[in-house]
Amino acid sequence: MKEDIAMQAKGKTTRVGRREFLRALGAGATVAAAAPLATQAKADTETNDEKRKARYKETDHVKAFYRVNRYPS
Repeated sequence: MKEDIAMQAKGKTTRVGRREFLRALGAGATVAAAAPLATQAKADTETNDEKRKARYKETDHVKAFYRVNRYPS
């Protein structure tokens, strides 16, 4: 008789219900999403001259985009 009660109690503690599983899954996703936010901020490595230089270049694929979308050249 005591063995049956012990077996039933043991079975209930190891079983994870659907709600407990989803709750643990949600908590794990929250921790995983917050992990990248905990890193240190890095300083900008560009000099002032590099920040002010022209970055736009009219390459072949940019010209093709303008041509296909009928932008005036």
